[in-house]
Amino acid sequence: MTDDNGFPTAPARRWAMKILGAAGAGFAGGLFSAPVTLGADWEPVDLLQRPIPVSGEKVPAVGLGTARTFSLDGLSMSGRRGSVAAADPLPETLSELRNVLRLFHAHGGRVVDSSPMYGTAEELVGDFARELGIENELFMSTKVWADGREPGIAQMTESMELLHSKPLDVMLIHNLRDWRTHYRTLRRWQEEGHIRYIGISHSRTGAHDEVERVLKAERFDIFQINYNILDTNADKRLFPLARDKGLAVEINEPFASGDLFRRVKGIELPAWATDFDADTWAQFFLKFILGHPAVTCALPATGDPEHVVDNTLAMAGGLPDAGQRRRMVDTMLAL
Repeated sequence: MTDDNGFPTAPARRWAMKILGAAGAGFAGGLFSAPVTLGADWEPVDLLQRPIPVSGEKVPAVGLGTARTFSLDGLSMSGRRGSVAAADPLPETLSELRNVLRLFHAHGGRVVDSSPMYGTAEELVGDFARELGIENELFMSTKVWADGREPGIAQMTESMELLHSKPLDVMLIHNLRDWRTHYRTLRRWQEEGHIRYIGISHSRTGAHDEVERVLKAERFDIFQINYNILDTNADKRLFPLARDKGLAVEINEPFASGDLFRRVKGIELPAWATDFDADTWAQFFLKFILGHPAVTCALPATGDPEHVVDNTLAMAGGLPDAGQRRRMVDTMLAL
């Protein structure tokens, strides 16, 4: 149960070597049976953070998605929650996923995105965060995906309970499902202090026009949309709209559900990627996204401890400029 990330085998940056060296003993065994401790000589680095325009609050620019990867019983995008007890997972599976969240936090991650559609994801994230004592340090984002006011309220209430997050940082109306009904509830809950930021989400390029209409129709704080190096449609009208309306932007499908890694399998990373401190294909793809100033946070999903470290390293070092981003696209199109 992993994504298709690459993993840094020879990071060029000194601080990256220290981070990975400190965790290396745990990686060698496949699972982290003991807590991973950063080396005593490890020095914190400046990780990229981006502000949420409506408040100025800054969040790390790479988060953790949980679609598919934290769904123990295979439920994914199904519209119904699964329970961990019903899934009856192997202890080693739980251990690995717990360590994903632990390493994500230890390496500067904060934003975690989930949904009741992702099977057991909310329950696992919430319980692991509480066990690790970091539930108050994470920036929790989840979604409502239901028809009707009362079912929406029931679903959102359960999400907050499972995530052990009150108030909840972000609640998004997923795929615009019954969005007018849920918008009224979310606006009231925000005014009452139950939710800090509200917004909408979608993961299909064909829905971008509708997303644009909804964002123009009502007042939101944030929206989540699909965007990656081979699907840049969002930067045509949605990103300029985010700038004009002061909206934060979360990115889903940054690796195109793993398709980007399948395209580059067996292909060496271009040497010029080190110009903006990308040492792996995962960092290459994430830095392309973060190179757009409209992006607040990218949300790669993973259930692999090694990959989550790789992803967080994309927040350090340089970012590609406009010319380099065009070259990156051209490189992928030529494969």
